[in-house]
Amino acid sequence: MQLRRWQKEIIDDFQSILDSHRRFIIKAPTGAGKTVLASEIIKQFYSGEKVIVLCHRLVLLEQLERALAKEHKVRKLGLNHTEAAFADYDVLLSTSTRARDILDDAIEHAKLVIIDEAHRVSPNGTGYKRILDCFLEHGRDDAHMIGLTASPERRTADQKDQLSLAFDAIIDGANMDKLFDEGILVRPHYRPHFIHDLDLGDIDISSGDFPVAKLAPAIIKSSMISHACSIYLEERENVKPKPISAWFCPDVTVAETTVEAIEELGISVSLITATTPIKERMQMLADHAEGNVEAVVSVGVLAEGWDNPHCNIIVHMRPTLSKVLWGQSVGRGLRAAAEKNTCIVIDVSSNWSTFGPVEKLQWTLWSHRGSYLKFKNRFEWIAQQPVDEQTSYYLCDNKLPSNLRCSHIYKKDKFSDTGCPVCGSFSAIDIHKEQKMDSSVNDIGLHRLFFERIPQVYEEMNHNIWRTLGSTAWTGAEKQELIFLAFCKAFELVDGNPSNSDSEFWKITLDGEADLRTFLVENKIQIVKQEEFNHAILVDGLMHGRRIRALQSNHGILLCGQQFDALQEEALERKYQRALQIIERITVMGCSSQDNLPYFKAKNVVAL
Repeated sequence: MQLRRWQKEIIDDFQSILDSHRRFIIKAPTGAGKTVLASEIIKQFYSGEKVIVLCHRLVLLEQLERALAKEHKVRKLGLNHTEAAFADYDVLLSTSTRARDILDDAIEHAKLVIIDEAHRVSPNGTGYKRILDCFLEHGRDDAHMIGLTASPERRTADQKDQLSLAFDAIIDGANMDKLFDEGILVRPHYRPHFIHDLDLGDIDISSGDFPVAKLAPAIIKSSMISHACSIYLEERENVKPKPISAWFCPDVTVAETTVEAIEELGISVSLITATTPIKERMQMLADHAEGNVEAVVSVGVLAEGWDNPHCNIIVHMRPTLSKVLWGQSVGRGLRAAAEKNTCIVIDVSSNWSTFGPVEKLQWTLWSHRGSYLKFKNRFEWIAQQPVDEQTSYYLCDNKLPSNLRCSHIYKKDKFSDTGCPVCGSFSAIDIHKEQKMDSSVNDIGLHRLFFERIPQVYEEMNHNIWRTLGSTAWTGAEKQELIFLAFCKAFELVDGNPSNSDSEFWKITLDGEADLRTFLVENKIQIVKQEEFNHAILVDGLMHGRRIRALQSNHGILLCGQQFDALQEEALERKYQRALQIIERITVMGCSSQDNLPYFKAKNVVAL
């Protein structure tokens, strides 16, 4: 099989990657060809060697078996498998929980372990933890572990369950824009709508996402399903060669109600859930792939590992705080096929306005307890876009003949005479203005303020006075003042050297966080964890505002200003970005003499 450009680049660089890393993730979008790459890696670099390929679901395992068996001698591990590992084959396929004794034995002999859908790897879970421990303790010294995923991130509060504890690097594989240009993927066309009567405000999200038990009744009570069907009728006329759609729902009750609404439109539809028998499910998907069934409605089973390149409409009906779920779902429609020139993404869940287009998603190896809280604002991505006097994002407020509001989200020149691109109405809400997204307190405004204000104030202040008052500033600080001072101290302590990968960025950042925690514990300074981090605290300190008093404000600016004297602009920028990550984590995790984290043990500091 002829390799794609990005696959060739990985193969060409693969030996140097092996020389630099033992456990790493290769990141590439859904449909880019990660399984083909895995097969080629085995063929070129591990011919005659023992290889294990793992994934978390049987349906994915069967897909891998079909793909790898074309080039390699493969055996899929069964539940009652008893023979010795690698008896008459070279590539062992398994889930993480099958025939554990055989799998443990195989890890000791394998030169390569590949984990598909690697974002599922839990270093602190019941399945992959045992495999990771076995690999590290008993695996061959020359063995490597490779993860494959489009979304290398775990959203979890558990600092012992971070993806960076399983892998030491992320290798960026395929860039989505290049894959669009090369025709490997089709560009998505987003049709985002905000459902006015979907009330999520009172739903408890302490679990890290909207609980389905509360979410489903809210959706059914709202106009979401009606909106989705109405929009779908319009957009199905805009795809070629004919509409083939996938609808993603949060639970069976929403899915069943959606199926009924689609059937009322006279459109053929199938419903697939986790309880759908495998044989029946495969027949439904085959009918869908052949175009005999136009719409497939699913609950939790098609977001990963399902491939129908003819699917050209995605309807997303599950509000979520997980950009992994958002990215994986939309990715199902981006594979290229004959006559297919785009994939229309109908989003009635506000996920587009929350996370942004999937091709622009940013991933992080580490998360914290409050990392999802910012997504409570269902316009979070829009809020972070540059605000200027010329353009803004609008929410159409026009009432349609169907009695639904148009609710389309679009961007336009504030002074143009064009209305909503869907209905043409001029009745619209300026989202930035309505949400009161003051540019001084978002990421962009804070960055600009920091780099303008620090050198200006630092140059005018008496350094000796504020330096001698440092101890008093810390001991007399109140809760919000401690956050400001901790940010400034993080900026002072964290390394400003360049990083060449996500994992290296986070290693430097966490080293800086550990240094800050050491300082705080040594000086008996406790930071009480809070629900979320607020940029406005830093703005107030930089501006000598009302919440941060002059003593704490000036000492913090002094700490930062000393770095401006010593370092070049590029290093200052890197320190700023890392310090911002550190203070967000410190704010929602807190800091005390009881800290017990993988990268910082407070007891070691206290014992000194």
